[in-house]
Amino acid sequence: MATALKINGKTHQVDLPDDVPLLWVLRDEVGLTGTKFGCGVAACGACTVHIDGESVRSCQVALSDVWGEVTTIEGLGTPDAMAMIQQAWVEHQVAQCGYCQSGQIMQAAALLAENPSPTDQDIDDAMQGNLCRCGTYPRIRAAIHDAASKLNEA
Repeated sequence: MATALKINGKTHQVDLPDDVPLLWVLRDEVGLTGTKFGCGVAACGACTVHIDGESVRSCQVALSDVWGEVTTIEGLGTPDAMAMIQQAWVEHQVAQCGYCQSGQIMQAAALLAENPSPTDQDIDDAMQGNLCRCGTYPRIRAAIHDAASKLNEA
């Protein structure tokens, strides 16, 4: 039986078993490959997406458990205008290998939506489940502060 999912503002029909993880629906069925597979057990954060604005690990959300609109890294900005958090990532040269960055950005976007003026501790707490092998945590924190500042000015 087909399931309708609203992803990045568009409705997609998928005909898959209910227990297929959202990660594979996004990547293999819908073709949105910005969401990465990292560990498969929700420990690294590479697969972070938003469901109704809530940050979730898509490797652990079954298709049948999706409760609202899904936003992926591709849905944060537009081809012509990156989201403020994405711009801050570029300006602070956060990415090295880049593999974890879509999950990092999605987690940071959820933080800023909930807390527009986070402290260092707020950032550390919110980002603790998103791992970066390259260790760009100081740049991640600086980019989040910069994005928060620009969002608060706007």
